[in-house]
Amino acid sequence: MSITNWPAAERPREKLLEHGAKNLSDAELLAIFIRNGTKGKTAVDLARTLLNYFGGLRNLLDAGEDQICSFPGLGKAKYAELQATLEISRRHLAEQLIRTNVISNAETAYLYLTAKLRNYQHEVFACLFLDNQNRVIHYEELFHGTINSTTVYPREIVKTALHHNAAAVIFAHNHTSGTPTPSLQDKQLTKTLTKILCPLDIKVLDHIIIGNNSYIALAGKEF
Repeated sequence: MSITNWPAAERPREKLLEHGAKNLSDAELLAIFIRNGTKGKTAVDLARTLLNYFGGLRNLLDAGEDQICSFPGLGKAKYAELQATLEISRRHLAEQLIRTNVISNAETAYLYLTAKLRNYQHEVFACLFLDNQNRVIHYEELFHGTINSTTVYPREIVKTALHHNAAAVIFAHNHTSGTPTPSLQDKQLTKTLTKILCPLDIKVLDHIIIGNNSYIALAGKEF
């Protein structure tokens, strides 16, 4: 049976308009995005199949182009729409956080930074530059590396921090392995950068390592 033959109260789009998006299941939300089903399957059926195959919404949204396009009813156009929707969501989250201005703890920093870094397939070293009230002045991805490492040049960090007149910084980088456990090099780098920036009256508030839906903050405290 087509979704159009369902009672209006059960159709995902009508439910959303009547009760709000938060009251829909993952499958119903995904069905609205998919729009059309395949032979013998409604859009909701297809959405449930996708969620079961990938093990949930998060894994589905993280899936690559080949994985998405391998499903009947989906293709490059739908993959492009999905990526555009994800990017809009990331930018919305980032704008919400930046509008509040103040980064008060590692969790707040993580929410901002993960929206920027989580989908890179190589390591990226980034920095939040803050004023003396921990308000964000500037965000910059300073160094791009390979799949499992990146080279960091302290001189460039110092130059950028001074350019923005930063009073504090929060470093971050992603682990493409998905596991945010810091390496000895990560810890040593944090100590080195702290030692370099301290005489310039620039505080290193934290160094956040971002994995898949998780993070480790080397300082891990309120700012």
